[in-house]
Amino acid sequence: MQAKVASLQPHGDSGAAETPLLDKLGRFVVLAAADREIIARVASERVRGFAAHEDVVREGDRPQHISVILSGWACRYKVLADGRRQVVAFFLPGDVCDLNVLVLRHMDHSIGALTPILVSEISRAGFDTLMGAHLRVAQALWWEQSVANAIQREWAVNLGLRDATERMAHLFCELFLRLSLVGLVSGHSCEMPVTQADLAEATGLSPVHVNRTLQELRRLGLIVLKDKTLTIPDLEALADTAQFNPNYLHLGQEGRHLDANDR
Repeated sequence: MQAKVASLQPHGDSGAAETPLLDKLGRFVVLAAADREIIARVASERVRGFAAHEDVVREGDRPQHISVILSGWACRYKVLADGRRQVVAFFLPGDVCDLNVLVLRHMDHSIGALTPILVSEISRAGFDTLMGAHLRVAQALWWEQSVANAIQREWAVNLGLRDATERMAHLFCELFLRLSLVGLVSGHSCEMPVTQADLAEATGLSPVHVNRTLQELRRLGLIVLKDKTLTIPDLEALADTAQFNPNYLHLGQEGRHLDANDR
């Protein structure tokens, strides 16, 4: 096994995090009360809902704000001229879709809802407030961006080196741990609302190959996938199959030395 992952599982059952962005950023630095207050205020200034399969932003649009997923699942995707689509990232509650998007003249990709979602739209002024007035908030946001970049690198490795079973197992390990980060797992189970078509577009496999791969993981006793719920009976066994090393997720409180003065 490449890395121990059992210690990263939550202890006991965890309900949905009320403030997933705060939970996530708090993994890097110990946020002071003032830090948490400014994040909550800026993130609540403009909140929009989107239906499943509705685009949040399309390739070619002029970006006006930074999107943060408050609830539901979304994805970043690219579409070829012939209509074929590649999902290049899944966005979960607490994820910042594009921290640097405000420097772009136009979007070079699209973001779409996979399920009904709530999105916080942070304006340029709100972003400047977060980055300029609160050092630890800025440090936590840059950490969030660094992890997002690391996930993209790992997805490239997934597509380039791992076989179908390893790819799917790796994706499930990653999603489970990312959901655990914001309190959205219960024991060995988590929500898995994506379709086999979505999984195909994310793993570079055909829908038929995805179906066969899921059947193989079930046969091996590594997953139970039923009623849009994923259960992983033995996370370490699934990680062994995937050659999964969680270091790229940086789940430990790496900024614990950047302590807040007042909490």
